Amino acid sequence: MKERIHIYHTNDLHSHFENWPRMFDFIKERQSFHKENGEEVFLFDIGDFADRWHPFTEGAMGKGNVSLLNEGGYTAVTIGNNEGITLPFEQLNDLYDKANFDVIVANLYYKGRVRPDWALPYQIYETRKGTKIGVTAVTAYYQKLYEILGWELSEPITELEMQLNQLKEKVDVIIVLSHLGIYDDEKIAELFPQVDLVLGGHTHHVLYEGKQVKNTTLAAGGKYGRYVGYVTLDVDQDLPTKIEATLYKTADLPKSVNEDEKIAEFREIGKDKLDKEITVIPQALSFDWHYDSDIPTMLCEAIHEWCNADCTMINSGLVLTALKEGRVTKYDLHQMLPHPINPCTVEVSGAELKEILLHSQDEQWPELTVKGLGFRGTVMGKFVYYGIGIDREKHEVKIGGQPLIPTQDYTLGTVDMFTFGKFFPEIRRSEKKHYYMPEFLRDVMEWKLLKLYRGGQ
Repeated sequence: MKERIHIYHTNDLHSHFENWPRMFDFIKERQSFHKENGEEVFLFDIGDFADRWHPFTEGAMGKGNVSLLNEGGYTAVTIGNNEGITLPFEQLNDLYDKANFDVIVANLYYKGRVRPDWALPYQIYETRKGTKIGVTAVTAYYQKLYEILGWELSEPITELEMQLNQLKEKVDVIIVLSHLGIYDDEKIAELFPQVDLVLGGHTHHVLYEGKQVKNTTLAAGGKYGRYVGYVTLDVDQDLPTKIEATLYKTADLPKSVNEDEKIAEFREIGKDKLDKEITVIPQALSFDWHYDSDIPTMLCEAIHEWCNADCTMINSGLVLTALKEGRVTKYDLHQMLPHPINPCTVEVSGAELKEILLHSQDEQWPELTVKGLGFRGTVMGKFVYYGIGIDREKHEVKIGGQPLIPTQDYTLGTVDMFTFGKFFPEIRRSEKKHYYMPEFLRDVMEWKLLKLYRGGQ
């Protein structure tokens, strides 16, 4: 028996809908072409299709993204960290209620190692010629963050081994959907020669013609829908499966009919859903990345209070818009703070805290370009403090008006991206971190505005 199987794959769209109309047209056209020719075709997404930075995703908590996957005719998807740890428990748990595709994620559980009904450990697809394709999937191991939200996450490589043991005697071809990143994908290929194909994501790597690692082909298409991946499997019972991978650049695909209108409509739909009044403010609130301004100062104070910290430090680049006098809506706060970033605290010694704070005074920070770590802005901006006094000339620091004590432990309020990034080693290596989830910065800001302007608690 000889058979050619066609596979298309996407990853890490991150709600960049400016690329979706062309992707959609291309995917549907190719699906129709293969089906008309009696060929087998499968379509997979490797996670982070939904990202709450976009109002369309925020407004429907990802369910609009699921509708797009339905319309695209996807065979199966896995979840990325943007589905897994930026949505509250209930929103993720019912995200795929109306999905017309399989959701495969082997290492996600309810607490107590109970598997959700909607999260399959693997699925077996059989072609009309009888080829059995086993598909399993694993997502990035943010174990502590999933636990805070009410989930249990198993170690992905260990989980994958268990699923592959289940599949190996049942199928002719094994595919792994991996939202782990390129280095773990290579590790999978090294450890599990029975895996024919790894469709990857998470680290936004681009493999223009795939990558061969021992017996396994790796394929991945970057980020933001800039590419659509295409893989052919030539299956012959008498020979090893031949696999070829390539990428189609979305910018080179034909422009979709009414493309600009379709892209604008995504934002308008989200804006309409988020047009919910929070409060009314008596005067405009400013922001600035280089000088003291209203909103960064207010946000810093809000995080300080929310986290009950000894002192708090954030960067002003988190704030992307001002607030006009009058009505403030959820859309306004979303545009001002679109990041999937949570407030957090870290416990550090006074000596470490002094190093952090003096380092934060460096003149490089305001113009430093920041990418990733949940940050959806442009530059770091100047640092803003609450409960902190710094005399740069004397290298002296006061906390709560009192001289810093090097041997004393302090609870520093800040944002979670500093615990993941390399900006402040003392913060990253702290063993005592507390993440406030599922609230984002915009939720804390909403709480603060209500407290200031409606007397809320």
